[in-house]
Amino acid sequence: MGILLLGLPGGQPYLLTPSHLACLPACAISGLFNCVTIHPLNIAAGVWMIMNAFILLLCEAPFCCQFVEFANLVSEKVDRLRSWQKAAFYCGMAIVPIVISLTLTTLLGNAIAFATGVLYGLSALGKKGDAISYARIQQQRQQADEEQLTGTLEGEL
Repeated sequence: MGILLLGLPGGQPYLLTPSHLACLPACAISGLFNCVTIHPLNIAAGVWMIMNAFILLLCEAPFCCQFVEFANLVSEKVDRLRSWQKAAFYCGMAIVPIVISLTLTTLLGNAIAFATGVLYGLSALGKKGDAISYARIQQQRQQADEEQLTGTLEGEL
């Protein structure tokens, strides 16, 4: 998985993964295809998907919206959110059109947006610990259990 490092106008670097790049057109094009129908729920799901694509564009790629005045403000607010909050937001946004109209187009169009939320959720879990630290924790627990056991046995005698 490649990572693209871009510079924002403020001078800070911005991380953009391929899932971010693939999500925006997938949501927008699938939403457009959903709107070409006579079923009102499909149209509502398509409009929601197009709105999702625009919101994701504002949040994840503010350099694409440099002529929208409030784009940097929205991006800064989203950057202050914790990873689990972003995960809940993106997954929630991706589930709504599927609930409105369960079709193959909505599933495929929102799968990448949902995957982006899952990636943020996994990053919220943190880095996996190494075996040495787990062994130390386990040894400390065993020592505490042994001390507790010997304390209760001595108290009974």
